[in-house]
Amino acid sequence: MRPYYRSILGSQFSHGGFTLIELIIVIAIVAVLAAIAIPAFSRYQATSKQAEAKVSLGAIFTAAVAYEVESQNPSSYAPTTVNEVRWLPVGGTRYSFWYAAGVDAIGNSSTVAPFTGSSTATAPCNVTVAPTASGFAVAATSTGFTAGASGNIDGDSTCDQWFINDHRSISNPINDAFQ
Repeated sequence: MRPYYRSILGSQFSHGGFTLIELIIVIAIVAVLAAIAIPAFSRYQATSKQAEAKVSLGAIFTAAVAYEVESQNPSSYAPTTVNEVRWLPVGGTRYSFWYAAGVDAIGNSSTVAPFTGSSTATAPCNVTVAPTASGFAVAATSTGFTAGASGNIDGDSTCDQWFINDHRSISNPINDAFQ
């Protein structure tokens, strides 16, 4: 007895397997899915890497507020050295984290320095330079502060930059995840 498909399709299709057209269609479908999925996955990875900056800046905020509360009269967010803020990054970091220290005669910070343990990568983007962006700069005074983070999350020459201030307002003026 002949199989059912042979009786319907005829004897020329009795060898089985795929035709060249079917194979090309499958390859085209896989290529379209990859073209959609790979960039979305890359953006997802970059966004997840930015969590390091957000979490660490939140911890710096907490440490800076604690420093301000514990500092001698008059209370100030501007320590003599960055180490007085008592925050250190944990593990290997993609970002360098910056704070201002070295109070001048009128109570403003005079030196912007990285926290010990921050990234020291210089290529492809140099994170050893304090982050600055239009309207943002790392600073500390007796009444407030802005801390910063600079890192490379996708291997290009653009540094991802984040800032947090004494009002716990976090900003990402240079977003390397979507460049």
